[in-house]
Amino acid sequence: MADNDVEMSSAPDAPKPQGAPVPSRSIEGWIVLVTNVHEEAGEEDLNDLFAEHGEVQNLHLNLDRRTGYVKGYALVEYSTKEEAQSAIDSIDGSKLLDQTVSADWAFVRPQGANANGGGGGRGRGRGTQGGRRQRSTSPVKAEGGEE
Repeated sequence: MADNDVEMSSAPDAPKPQGAPVPSRSIEGWIVLVTNVHEEAGEEDLNDLFAEHGEVQNLHLNLDRRTGYVKGYALVEYSTKEEAQSAIDSIDGSKLLDQTVSADWAFVRPQGANANGGGGGRGRGRGTQGGRRQRSTSPVKAEGGEE
């Protein structure tokens, strides 16, 4: 039986390991996610920091409704991938108001995924019957019930 054993990694239809995720553009631009933002940081602090790497198209800084302080993350949008990559490379691990921030891509997809963002999802043809979704039916009455 040992003669028939095949190592899975050498099998021709074995799935190939995926590489590192690649950045993906949002509808409007390239979004950088900044985490560990100090609770007292303001939009101006972040804009000054990120404007050194290109024109910031949009900056979103969520605040806690109850306290009014920053929730700890921000989204920064650039129009070009190069500007966003430059910002990530130089800001990741740097200090902002005595707190070390992390910067990375907000949207990534697995390497080798198709151009429209990958597979999966619910297709129209799956689980349908005559264009309508199959649904369970009510149980039929056992004795003398009408059908």
